[in-house]
Amino acid sequence: MKMFKNLVWLLVLVAVALGVGFFVHPLFYLNEWTYIQEWKSGVESRDVVVNGIRMHYLAEGPAGGQPVLLIHGLGSRAEDWANLAPYLDRAGYRVYMPDLPGYGRSQKPADFSYSIHDEAVMVAGFMDALGLKQVDLGGWSMGGGIAQHVAFDHPDRVRKLILFDAAGLNEPVVFDTRLFTPENADQLSQFEALLSPHPVHPPGFITRDILKYFQRNAWVIQRAMASILTRKDATDSMLPQMKMPVLIVWGAEDHILPVSQGETMHRVVPQSELDIVSGCGHLAPKECAAQVGPRVVAFEKE
Repeated sequence: MKMFKNLVWLLVLVAVALGVGFFVHPLFYLNEWTYIQEWKSGVESRDVVVNGIRMHYLAEGPAGGQPVLLIHGLGSRAEDWANLAPYLDRAGYRVYMPDLPGYGRSQKPADFSYSIHDEAVMVAGFMDALGLKQVDLGGWSMGGGIAQHVAFDHPDRVRKLILFDAAGLNEPVVFDTRLFTPENADQLSQFEALLSPHPVHPPGFITRDILKYFQRNAWVIQRAMASILTRKDATDSMLPQMKMPVLIVWGAEDHILPVSQGETMHRVVPQSELDIVSGCGHLAPKECAAQVGPRVVAFEKE
């Protein structure tokens, strides 16, 4: 009986410790839960060294499937493809989702530029490291700009190009760039409203931990944003020279990169297809995967 009571007290203490830990560092526990769910669903989590930088990546789908390489955006990570990737997996494609240098579980070197061009060099190096001779390449937001650079510099290695609410055009910025590194709850709320027409506001203790995360990683985002704002990596002259099939997917209510930019890309790339997703904002591949996923698979199979 005494042993049973001791076990009960031990379980209570563990539960209290976990509860306190979750309250103090909720993102750690939420991330660990995400990683467990990835493992349970068969998503592979691996690392590879590219040009001396360790890059983490996720992979799913049959090993012999046509490779699809998905590049996330500014301040994002591989896990943000979690809603879209299963559509490609189920259709028989092998999906690779790297964390770009500076993001997710990849290395954050202090001497890296974090520019679109240099991230594109790393993506090409990632393909070399994994022996991917040719891929269908998708990019979201800043990742879309990176994907355009890879497709332009290595046209023989990109079979198809998919751009999701993609950066790239030399267009004026229509939002407060400081919101990408929010310093308080009000700025975080404004940032969430920029990203989605239907933002979900987390509880206060999670908001506090999110803000701490942004403070730790602000220097990477700020360095990348500073480079983007120079417009030196704009793709206006590259897009008309693209020869591969191109699918452009855009949230109709995107307040970061307006849908007019997707329409411009569609006009200058004659062989492109444009799919505007109603009711969605900048996070269309994540929040509207039920609409975006089947469209992407259909494009892949064309």
